[in-house]
Amino acid sequence: MNETQNNEKERVILIGCQLPKNDDESFQYSMEELASLTKTANGEVLATLTQKRERRHPATYIGKGKLEELVQLEEELEPDIIICNGELSPSQNRNLSKVLNARIIDRTQLILDIFAQRANSKEGKLQVELAQLQYLLPRLTGKGVELSRLAGGIGTRGPGETKLESDRRHINRRIVDIKQQLSSIVSHRERYRNHRKKNQAFQLSLVGYTNAGKSTIFNRITEAGAFEENLLFATLDPTTRKISLPSGFQALLTDTVGFIQDLPTSLIAAFRSTLEEVTQADLILHIVDSSSPDHANHEKTVDKLLKEIGVEGIPILTIYNKKDNVSESFVPSYNEEMMHISAFNKSDIAELIRKIETLIQREMNPYTILVSSSEGKLISRLKQETIIQDTEFIEDKDSYRIEGYSFENSKLAVEIKTRTQS
Repeated sequence: MNETQNNEKERVILIGCQLPKNDDESFQYSMEELASLTKTANGEVLATLTQKRERRHPATYIGKGKLEELVQLEEELEPDIIICNGELSPSQNRNLSKVLNARIIDRTQLILDIFAQRANSKEGKLQVELAQLQYLLPRLTGKGVELSRLAGGIGTRGPGETKLESDRRHINRRIVDIKQQLSSIVSHRERYRNHRKKNQAFQLSLVGYTNAGKSTIFNRITEAGAFEENLLFATLDPTTRKISLPSGFQALLTDTVGFIQDLPTSLIAAFRSTLEEVTQADLILHIVDSSSPDHANHEKTVDKLLKEIGVEGIPILTIYNKKDNVSESFVPSYNEEMMHISAFNKSDIAELIRKIETLIQREMNPYTILVSSSEGKLISRLKQETIIQDTEFIEDKDSYRIEGYSFENSKLAVEIKTRTQS
């Protein structure tokens, strides 16, 4: 069990500033999402304070009157921490800290904290530490107030926390060291990726907004037992498993970290090597939570981030999940390839697997060949590396007539072509 889950929950006040570009519905959802992030970080929301402004106050994020209201609310509720639904500048954080007793963090620090909790692999931990240090480095100017207040808890967890009291030079050295370690890991990942490509394994990637149900679907398809829970960023480290489709064709399925609106740019940069798994996919499964009232924006966020990491020309199957809890406002976006399922419905998962096989088959070419009954190894390879549609035993030739579909550039393509022409 997570250490944070054993500890007492921290008491939190949320504050948000609604700008003209945000309509009431999207702003409200953004605040609800901040509350969900707080829950994931083991915090308990005591109150939420919001304000409509033309622009955020350059010195204190919210206006003077609202700040006075926040001071009174803090005296009444005595929170441990106050979280802003936006990224605070160093001066805004400094000024708020002068008038408030609770620790002040922003949405970016909260997300970084959750990533620190969720990282299990060496690469994940290094990526989180790098993002934390890059975020904190420019905030070390005039550091007396901020660093003296760091007493653990939300926004201070993770491998980067012990570095906060170090000087700028030491942190810069640590950043260089982490980048060198990550470079070595990325090189290893690239070799592994090239090995998979050389072996021509068909690669599927699950992507989607955080908490859309990717890990649940991953587990139902692969029975891998990846961590699944109704929390944001339940999965951080990517997991890859081999799956067998109904025909016997084998492919690789990768579960990835969930996306989110306003994902810190430092995190996008830090996790780029992990997300590059998606750019190498042959088919992307985009999971959308159809029960969320903001599912349309979730789709747009994922589509935008996919473009940012260079995903182009890869077929995408949009899978609207949680149909058993669908919202009344749900209307699927126009997409040629889409499904509406519940990850907990076995027949839905079976249909999804059949759909995946159909989409893979579309990328293949049909073949018909004769294989001697003594060639068991070849028959086994055909089952795993091609999609077999029909098998007929021909007695007088002691052979099997096999009809199926194969990739044009596969290792078996030459063998199939030779037998077809002979």
